[in-house]
Amino acid sequence: MARGPRYAVKFRRRREGKTDYRRRRKLILSGKPRLVARFSLRNTLAQIVEAKPEGDRVIASACSKELSSKFGWLASGKNTPAAYLVGLLIGFKALLKGVKEAILDIGLKRPTRGAKVFALVKGAIDAGLKVPCGEEVIPGEERIRGEHIANYARELSSDPELYNRRFSKYLERGLNPEGLPAHFEEVKGRILKEYGGVE
Repeated sequence: MARGPRYAVKFRRRREGKTDYRRRRKLILSGKPRLVARFSLRNTLAQIVEAKPEGDRVIASACSKELSSKFGWLASGKNTPAAYLVGLLIGFKALLKGVKEAILDIGLKRPTRGAKVFALVKGAIDAGLKVPCGEEVIPGEERIRGEHIANYARELSSDPELYNRRFSKYLERGLNPEGLPAHFEEVKGRILKEYGGVE
């Protein structure tokens, strides 16, 4: 272990692997609110956060749990379609709070082309929020709608045991995984109806 008068202990959140302070400094120096996107094992969370001297202030927040409770989402809360819908929600909520532009904050995650986080960004952009993002990293429309999940379910339908194991949560909630794209459009329509007047 390093010792001596010149050794400085790293900040606690850096030691815990939670915050990259160099990246955070660049984001804060932009002077814009941050679109913070985080994924847990079951849910997707998005927040519009403003940096203040006394600490970060959350302006708006959206979570995949809200998709289930308020808009009838029956599929997983952590997949690509759910990420897009959470992005759509946070985009509308940000506009209602007067936030028109934000920059993406993905924490310590590495950006990967076609990742869920960029589906979330696409949802926010479609809601009318300006977020700098290259078109080449955003997942295709088929993936955002969940076509890949529906196709996978069709492939597994020949093996009922494996099918039931992989899609047990979908089936418990009464959703046929092959119908995910149609369900996605239905829930998206409810969100657009709820926030249709937002500009």
